[in-house]
Amino acid sequence: MDAFYASVAQLDNPELRGNPVAVGGSSERGVVSAASYEARKFGVRSAMSSVVAKKLCPELIFVPSNFKRYTEISNQIRAVFFQYTDMVEPLSLDEAYLDVTQNKKGNPSATLLASEIRKKIKDKTGLTASAGISINKFLAKVASDINKPNGQKTIPPEEVIEFLEQLDIKKFYGVGKVTVQKMYKLGIFTGADLKQKSIEFLIQHFGKSGRYYHQVVRGIHTGEVKPSRIRKSLAAERTFSKNITSEIFMLDRLAQIAEEVERRLKKNKVSGKTVTLKIKYSDFSLQTRSKTVKYFINDKNLILEIVKELLFQEKIKNSVRLLGISLSNLNTDKKKILKAEDSLTKEEIAVQLKFEF
Repeated sequence: MDAFYASVAQLDNPELRGNPVAVGGSSERGVVSAASYEARKFGVRSAMSSVVAKKLCPELIFVPSNFKRYTEISNQIRAVFFQYTDMVEPLSLDEAYLDVTQNKKGNPSATLLASEIRKKIKDKTGLTASAGISINKFLAKVASDINKPNGQKTIPPEEVIEFLEQLDIKKFYGVGKVTVQKMYKLGIFTGADLKQKSIEFLIQHFGKSGRYYHQVVRGIHTGEVKPSRIRKSLAAERTFSKNITSEIFMLDRLAQIAEEVERRLKKNKVSGKTVTLKIKYSDFSLQTRSKTVKYFINDKNLILEIVKELLFQEKIKNSVRLLGISLSNLNTDKKKILKAEDSLTKEEIAVQLKFEF
């Protein structure tokens, strides 16, 4: 979808249409979650400080997020997808992969199907979507950004290599900002430059990712569209209006976050074994601390007990602006077989955990 959160706000409030809009808080500690295309012209981007965004675009209008509404529209969009194929892999509320090799319309042209799907989404929701069409997920993802907003791009098999060789390295999916700068220093600016580097060279400089870069620049990506995408983790976090320096105050905030994590876990009917504490300091440095236990848990009190241990694991090095808790190693993995002891009562698990501590 095109600028999904901001576009939903403009859809629901006609007065916002045509104006620069940012979803997020406008306070000094606020962060932009999404920006409309009108705001992006001024350089406003997601994850940007609201203060910086306001300086770039003084006329910027801030609106609060509305995930209930985003989910409602996302479900409408997915219903459209399933009219064409059951091979749908959602990436987020506003993005998905579709495999239309075999489709319910019997149409051999993925390009025509994408155009038809985009029109149906517009008719159903009033919002525009963009699409990328090609021979694998990597290329389709890259192509989806080429003609945004409200456009599509097809990369047919015979044009794949030429397209990748001419592509700016910063447009390669999976190459982040830090890696882009590293590649620039190594003289890698385009796909053609990347293709000249040996797999040994790429692994030496980029570790395991080197093999991925070596393959995708040659149009090789074997990942299949997975209709039942398994959730790997579930989290909640809070950014504070003022930095926190005391662990006692942090525990109070963490108790609230643990309660939200519990709510989300129970809503999704999942439990997990690995608890991670996320700490972002006032200098924006990030630290994570994790602990894995023997039992699947989803109770806020049990989660908080583990978080307390992680918090006091080492001294806080600076004042804190954000705290987060996530639970991973979830029981959604079909390969995991729940043993009898995994279904103990939370009181029994609490005793076991305290014994471990």
